[in-house]
Amino acid sequence: MAFRGWPAEALDFYDGLEADNSKTYWTAHKAVYDDKVRAPMTELLAELEPEFGPAKIFRPYRDVRFSADKSPYKTSCAASFERGGYIQLTAAGLAAGAGAYMMDPPQLAKFRQAVADDASGERLAAIVADLAAHGTSVTSREQLKSVPRGYPKDHPRGDLLRHKGLIAWHQFELRPWLGTAKAKTHVVTFLRSCAPLQEWLATHT
Repeated sequence: MAFRGWPAEALDFYDGLEADNSKTYWTAHKAVYDDKVRAPMTELLAELEPEFGPAKIFRPYRDVRFSADKSPYKTSCAASFERGGYIQLTAAGLAAGAGAYMMDPPQLAKFRQAVADDASGERLAAIVADLAAHGTSVTSREQLKSVPRGYPKDHPRGDLLRHKGLIAWHQFELRPWLGTAKAKTHVVTFLRSCAPLQEWLATHT
């Protein structure tokens, strides 16, 4: 079937799950999750695959083995693309991301060298500024409190050097288009706008 957006029932499902994250709620509303949440995500990913590559929907169950929070279910339906990119639906609506969530030590070393270099570093700063101008924030899950050792404390791109990853993120405002095929257009626009960031990271990490 063609992607037609997410109906209001999808957001209502996550509103309810946030209030009652239990097996009882999940079992009683599993059909809503399957038909109103997961099915539209599957249809959207199938339509995006020719341009952005295969994507995988994350399991709805949380790994609680090492977590103080024992809530059994994730309050989002999320998917990631093999070529980079991320989509998430929650009670707050649709969000999308792109970039490097976390870099391993060799990647991080290459990233910092590229940020410090005037040519590649200024290119990245321009990409980040352009994304910010269009409402997309660029940040990281973890960052240092100061510029890493070996780089000038007053480095002009010190804010980028402090990151341990780099993620473009956009939370879309709730609008009627979420329940229509136009939601695909917003996702495509975001992913295309992040292509320069993805390409920079692929080259320099």
